[in-house]
This record gives sequence, structure tokens and C-alpha cells, in this order.
Amino acid sequence: MAKYGLLIDAQWCSGCHSCEIACQMEHGLPVGETGVKVVKVGPWPIGDEAEEDWQFSYLPIPTKQCDTCAARRGAGKVPTCVQHCQSRCIEFGPIDELAERMNEKQQTLFVVG
Repeated sequence: MAKYGLLIDAQWCSGCHSCEIACQMEHGLPVGETGVKVVKVGPWPIGDEAEEDWQFSYLPIPTKQCDTCAARRGAGKVPTCVQHCQSRCIEFGPIDELAERMNEKQQTLFVVG
């Protein structure tokens, strides 16, 4: 049986939290609980010339509550975080296929379940 995961391209995540809200609503979770949590990375200066180069981005991270929307996938749909991602930076699929695409740019692969 193939393992599935989420491939996240943090370079394009805008930190809108749509994935969090969609997950919470899809699963009827209470406020503050969700299957994916957007975390802020930075800000901090990069290199000696801190006036120009700064690290500041966001990264959606699946939590222990994430089941990659098993019920939705059973109905032939993608996980709700993928469907509602405004910047299209979250992808779902078989791990081997997602891992091959990781070399294209800086991305993070999460194996869920």
C-alpha cells in the first residue's frame, strides 16, 4: 500500500491560515485545534549585511490531528487544506512521487499517518 504525504513549498506560503480554518471547519474542531498549523519562520537577518537580507516566511505543518482528510479522499477529493490553499503551495500525493519533485526547489515533505 502506498504511503501518502503533503509537500509544502514554504517559499509561496503567504501565511493566510486558510488551510487551518478549512481543516477546522471540515472536521468540526473547536477553536484553536486544527490538523494543520501555520508557523512563522523569522524574521532574522541573513548574513553580515542585515539591512537588506531577512528570513521571513511561513510553513504549514500537519499536526497529530491530521488524517489527510481520509473521508474526503474516500470520496475522490483532495484534503481540504490542499483545496483551500490560496497560494497553491500544499500538494498531496504518494510519497515517492512527491519526493522526486523535492529536488526542483526548497520544499518540505510531511508523511502523515
